Amino acid sequence: MRHQVAGKKLSRDRKQRKALFKNLIGALVLKGEIKTTESKAKAIRRLAERLIAKGRLGTLHARRQIGAFLQNKEAVNKIVDELGPIFKNRPGGFTRIVRLDQRRGDNALVVKLELVEKPVIKEEKKEEIAEKPKAKGKKIKNEDKGNKRK
Repeated sequence: MRHQVAGKKLSRDRKQRKALFKNLIGALVLKGEIKTTESKAKAIRRLAERLIAKGRLGTLHARRQIGAFLQNKEAVNKIVDELGPIFKNRPGGFTRIVRLDQRRGDNALVVKLELVEKPVIKEEKKEEIAEKPKAKGKKIKNEDKGNKRK
């Protein structure tokens, strides 16, 4: 019996499960929302909430603890620098699960796991790439390349 055993195994061993959770949480943090099955979303929701709660502290120790789990510098920086200040006054409940539809192949319930408050995306100015000036000098013709047969 599984009395008071937390978490779901998701038909994976420990290493596969941990890798799955890292990848899903990293994608959630970087993109703001992900589509996955309901059981996976419920499994990672708890971990994602804990990481965001640590990110609210904004300390170096919190950053290192998040980095030890995620091992993705971009996601760690986004949690501490962007999501932490957004959720500073929120006591919990940083994510939301929205049921979408059932998957065609195996009839699994697909949901969208998203952050309740999304960070404002800064639009980066796209610098127009100026055309490079053409080199001055002689142009080599196809015949002058040395592959000429006699």
